[in-house]
This record gives sequence, C-alpha cells and structure tokens, in this order.
Amino acid sequence: MNTDFQRQLNRFYLVLDAIATAAAYLLAWFLILGIHRETGALPFTFYLRALILILPVMLLFYGIFGLYAPTRTSGRRAEFGHILRANLICLLCFTLVLYIGGKNPYLIHFSRRLVALFYVFSVLFIALERNAVRGVLRSIRRKGLNARQIVLIGYSDAAKAYIDRILTNPEWGYRIRGILDDHAEFGTSYHGVNVIGTIDNLQAILDLNVLDEIVITLALKEYERLGEIVQICEKSGVHTKFVPDYFEVIPTIPYMEDVAGMPVINIRHVPLTELHNAILKRAMDIAGSLFGIVLFSPVMLAAAVAVKLTSPGPVIFKQERVGLHQKHFYMYKFRSMRLQTDEEEKKEWTTKHDPRVTRVGRIIRSTSIDEMPQFFNILKGDMSLVGPRPERPYFVEKFREEIPHYMIKHQVRPGLTGWAQVNGLRGDTSIEERIRYDLYYIENWTLGFDIKILFLTVFRGFINKNAY
Repeated sequence: MNTDFQRQLNRFYLVLDAIATAAAYLLAWFLILGIHRETGALPFTFYLRALILILPVMLLFYGIFGLYAPTRTSGRRAEFGHILRANLICLLCFTLVLYIGGKNPYLIHFSRRLVALFYVFSVLFIALERNAVRGVLRSIRRKGLNARQIVLIGYSDAAKAYIDRILTNPEWGYRIRGILDDHAEFGTSYHGVNVIGTIDNLQAILDLNVLDEIVITLALKEYERLGEIVQICEKSGVHTKFVPDYFEVIPTIPYMEDVAGMPVINIRHVPLTELHNAILKRAMDIAGSLFGIVLFSPVMLAAAVAVKLTSPGPVIFKQERVGLHQKHFYMYKFRSMRLQTDEEEKKEWTTKHDPRVTRVGRIIRSTSIDEMPQFFNILKGDMSLVGPRPERPYFVEKFREEIPHYMIKHQVRPGLTGWAQVNGLRGDTSIEERIRYDLYYIENWTLGFDIKILFLTVFRGFINKNAY
C-alpha cells in the first residue's frame, strides 16, 4: 500500500521546500547585500536569524495551501497557483511585520529590496523543485512502479469513463485490479479490466489489506446500496472515492456548499456571480472601453465616413440582442449591409458572398472594424470586453430547444470578443462547438484568462476567414 510512501514523500517535499526557500533567501541576500554592502546594512548573522523564523512560517503556509496533498491527478498549473498564493501571503505577512515594527532599528534597516527579490526567487525555486520531483515520479509511475491499487464498485458508464482516464494517464500511477458488480457476468472485461466478483465480495477483498483506494462507480439504478458500501469501506479505513453515474449531466467544476450541515452540489460554478469578481471585471470593462474608444477613434471616424459615402442609410446599425440574465439590449455596429426590413434582419444568417453586404461592409466585417461601436455598449454595461457573443432573440429561442446548455451563456455579460472567437469560431461555424468554448470560459473565468483572450484577439481575432 502507498500510504506510507505518501508520508515519506511529504517529508521529502518538506526538506526540499526548506532547502529551496533557504537558497532563494541566501541568493537574494548575496545579490542585494553580499556583492555591494550598503552603508549601515545589518550584519549577515541578523539576516540568518530572520531566516530561521521565516522558514517554518513559509512551510506552514505551503501546508495550508495544499502543497503536501497528493498530486497524482492535479496539474502543474494548479500547483503553481498554490505556490504563488502561499508565497504572496508570506510576503504580505513579512511586509506587515516590517511596517508594524517600523521603529525597531533592526527592522528599519531590513532591506526591502531583499524581501522583494526573495519572493521572486522563492516562487521560482519551489516551482522548479516541484516540477523536477513531479517529472521523476511520473516517469516512475509510467513504468508501473509506485502504483496505487484500486478496485471499482459498479460496472457502469461512470466506471468505463474512469477506466478510460486512468489508462490514458499512466503517469498518475493507478492500477485497477478489477470491478465488483451484481449484474455483469464474472469475467466481463472493459479495456482489460475485468469484473472479478459481486459487491458482496467487497469485505473479503478489503480484509486482504492490499488496496489503496476504492472507487464507487455504481449505476444510477443501484444507488440503494451506496450507504452500505460506504459503511464497509469506512470500517476498513481504505480511502474511498465516488464517481456519480450522472457525471455527464454535471459539468466539470461543480461546487459544494454547506446548508446547515447538509452538503449541496451546485450544478455549475460561475465565478462571475461572486461580487468581487464582478466588480473587478466591470472595472476592467470601463477602463478598457474608454481606452478602446480613444485608441480607435480615427479608425471609427474613417469607417463612419466610408459607410455614409458608399451606401444610403444610417451609419450605425442597432440590432436587438439577448444579454445578461436574458435581458434584451441594442448592440451597435457600423452598418455593413444594405437596408433591410425588420423581418429579413431578424431571421436571416449572414452567409459567404452574401449579396446584402456592401463593398465597404465586406472590408469592415472581415477586419472586425464594424464591431468597434460596441465599446459604447461595454461602457453602458450591456456588454463586456470578453464573453460569449450575444445572439438575436429569434436564434436564442431556436437554439435553446436544439442545443444543450445553450442558455447558460446568459449567466454572464456577452462580450466584444470571446474564447470561441479567438479559436476561430466566428460566422458560419458550429454553434455546438461555440457553446462548448463559451461554457469553458464561464466556468474557468479569471482576470488573467480575460487578458489572455484580449491578447489572442489582437493576433487571431481581428481578421478571420469566417467573418463575412
């Protein structure tokens, strides 16, 4: 069993983290004070005593942020996020101590530049150390060593999906010994994993003390045995996981909340429903839209003149769209088509070589200049810089019946650009594929993700073969 190995690995990580942190601190001291010693600088022995106090505090925060939890299936990006946050909290605590103790002669002269450089080095060194160990462990596990022995309970779609993921990722180091199921015949196999008995055999297998984990993958119709199975596993002390057979209904990142001691699963996690995230994104939208209006004002002026001189009708085209919480608003664009009746405009999709598009319209559509008036929609609050593209009411009603999860996109403000658009899904492309990208954005939103999409828009999004 691998429980003892995990404890040993945690101790190993603790030692390596301490060495990496100390090395980062000493390197920062050497670069700031060791090469060119400042007048009145504190002696090295004082900085060394400070390190003795800093080390246990940092290791404590590493533990709080989950850096000593099992990492077989977690990604490098998630671990780096924990490292970044833990070190940032330590930096803030360090800064607070220096501020509170400002009258202390030692703390007055404690090098602030050393503190800043130490933060950078500690993040870098810990990340490099963790990635090196992770690489070695994954290489070992691909060879079948350090494997966690598991048994699945229930031969279901959930079991098959779980097996697929385990076999696709041998570096996780899981070995599935078999499946227990009351309905599948003995010897039934899925990708080499066999049904080895019934659920009644569970206790006998646990008594052998050869398993590291039990994974419950019961079919939905067998959930009446769930309580009994969990009770048996709990008595044996083996680590137990539960993969619901309705996992295809629940999205990738559901979240739990505690309602007076009752666990409640929220079907979909939308970070932008949290007030601080919404405020942060809105502030970015206001600043970004003002910047965009100023920066692109010459382009917008030229486009307005070209539209006016080459086609009769208004310069700005207002079209009804569905936005946040399914509220309707008018989205602004430079008019790129000849004048149409309301009925034509509501129900017709733009196609390649569409005769309704004017010559100037074809240019401003292919370069996305026609979308620039939407900076004013963003400033008003109807839209955001980044988000799912808004659609006309006619198509919203059509797609809500035809495409699963389509209406989820209205839980956030629609965007001038989006994750689907920078991945080439503009114009006459798959709506189902667009929604898949939109849902990923909605569930995984961060300010950094928005910035990434804006950068990608500059390089990929302005000119697109599907924008016509």
